[in-house]
Amino acid sequence: MRRSRLPVMFLFASLLPLSAHAQGKAPAPQVIDLKAGGGVTLKATYYSAGRPGPGILMLHACNKDRSSWAPLATDAAAKGFHVLALDFRGFGESGGTRFNLGPEQQSTIDLYWPGDVDAALAWLTSQPGVDKARIGATGASCGVNQAVLLARRHPEVKTVVLLSGGVNPAARLHLRDSPGLPILGAASYGDGGAVDQMRWVLGWSRNPDNKFVEYKAAGHGTEMFAAERNLEPMVLDWFNQHLRNAPEKPAPVVASKPSPTEEFWNTLSAPGGVAKARQMYDDAKRAGKPSVLFPENETNLLGYQLLQEGNAKDAVEVFKLNVEAYPASANTYDSLSDGYLALGNKEDALRYAEKAIEMLAKDAEASDNLKTLVRESAERKIKDLRKQ
Repeated sequence: MRRSRLPVMFLFASLLPLSAHAQGKAPAPQVIDLKAGGGVTLKATYYSAGRPGPGILMLHACNKDRSSWAPLATDAAAKGFHVLALDFRGFGESGGTRFNLGPEQQSTIDLYWPGDVDAALAWLTSQPGVDKARIGATGASCGVNQAVLLARRHPEVKTVVLLSGGVNPAARLHLRDSPGLPILGAASYGDGGAVDQMRWVLGWSRNPDNKFVEYKAAGHGTEMFAAERNLEPMVLDWFNQHLRNAPEKPAPVVASKPSPTEEFWNTLSAPGGVAKARQMYDDAKRAGKPSVLFPENETNLLGYQLLQEGNAKDAVEVFKLNVEAYPASANTYDSLSDGYLALGNKEDALRYAEKAIEMLAKDAEASDNLKTLVRESAERKIKDLRKQ
């Protein structure tokens, strides 16, 4: 389906009284309505600073809604930031069809969410006292990609804070090509590979001021604020340093050279580059350097892309890399089984399908939904291959 950007139909906002202004305090949070593409009404909460200051747009995870930002937004407003926390369409109190994560929801995300986020930004920057030239964005989980894409469309976004999420190729290239955009990232172990995913995302940025924080068993996205009390003050300090005092037109930043992450991925995904990437991976292991130069999910998608292109040989090598880097993941073994099946190697296809079933009980990172999908895929192959 041909996709085009829909015009944003941002029409109105209904605000509660700002009685706190008279008391010299940040006003009480105000629920607003935004009219967006397709006639959908979006809900958001505005936390006014009550005085001139920068703006911050907060974008929630797909297992949460805008209320997950309330503690951080309240404290940010008290420190002089104007904050708007948005419910994505289909979530929270916003209108729009509710979907489970999958192709239908991804279509809605691709087609409508950028316009929705732009409508929220337009409303925020129209408010009295909001510094239109200094905007920050923070995203959790699926909000991470939207925060980076917002920065791609709007140069007034001076910094982003990213929690437990990934980015698509367009956002990834924006990070690579925007060394003047400082990033604070955070993720926790035990969260479906979020640490490796976030480390990989920041590996595309060449800003020397970036900061990445890893936690243990702190949860997903905004859940980390409750588990790790130092995270909220860190985020507020980050916005104070990189947003409040950000120059309207920043001086050119001398970017660092491409990271090993970028070099490896560019090699792996280039035509004919799989063997070279394999050598890079082996050299890094021998040198005692961090061996994980790629995230599991992204690499898995690349392997299936190669299968669709009819290149089963390279797909198997990509899947093998994933198994070596993520040996506790049941899904990597199931994918390698698919690769061998495409090559016509039924013996190894059966062996790795059985290995996938064996690893399901040991896989602490996979969600219950993913485990169900892996089990169904592996058992189907095992049943078919044992008949032959």
